[in-house]
Amino acid sequence: MSASKSRQEPITDRHLKTETDCGKIFRAQDGIMGENTVPDDSKMIINLLLLGKTQSGKSAAGNTLLGSIDFASHLLPCSVTSSCHLGRSCHISGFARRRGNELTLQVQVLDTPGYPHSNLSKEQVQQAVKTALVQHFGEKGLHLALLVLRADVALCREEDEPTIQLVQELLGHNWKNHTAILFTHADQVDQARIKREEYMDIASVALHKLVQSVQQKYIFVDNCAATLKQENRAALSKIMEFLRQNSYQVIPFK
Repeated sequence: MSASKSRQEPITDRHLKTETDCGKIFRAQDGIMGENTVPDDSKMIINLLLLGKTQSGKSAAGNTLLGSIDFASHLLPCSVTSSCHLGRSCHISGFARRRGNELTLQVQVLDTPGYPHSNLSKEQVQQAVKTALVQHFGEKGLHLALLVLRADVALCREEDEPTIQLVQELLGHNWKNHTAILFTHADQVDQARIKREEYMDIASVALHKLVQSVQQKYIFVDNCAATLKQENRAALSKIMEFLRQNSYQVIPFK
């Protein structure tokens, strides 16, 4: 169960937009879809993986990306997530086109136990994630891994290196092309009157190096935003931009 060499998904002529509209469509739950299921030739599925430390806001970020509350997210003095869970969004219109025809977008997010974990060893976390990647994404592959960091906590090499190392080991030598940084608790940045576009100007050397290594791919998410749809739309728009820059390549798992 290892990451194979990344390959390019056969999708062409996509034009990104910034609008989502889940009001027109239905919700897919646990892989079971109703009679209005969208045909595969008019649908685009993107597969995302969440990785991060315990209490980084990883599961809450997953809910933002899905536009719904799929993952348990609580403030506790221990790790909340102890196993991998797959969440699926509704079918979203207004994000991509193929040969002039609009595609509906479905987002699949794999939430994982935080690492370091309060109860699980590195080997247990790593094996759980590997198994889930094969089970849920397999040959269809992973489009993007999101390394979740708190925007209101300084990156410390000693504390954060194990998580970064886990990403590298799971994704292999192509990890930089398929990884972006997702900063949670962006509301704390706003409250400190720091503009998000100026955040990296005052970031630590360690964070600068990490962001540069993933080709400046990073986004901010306010997990406490009053308008979940607005945060969802902005985050997905940025993620789709990253995927386009990488020619929609995926890392298959087998």
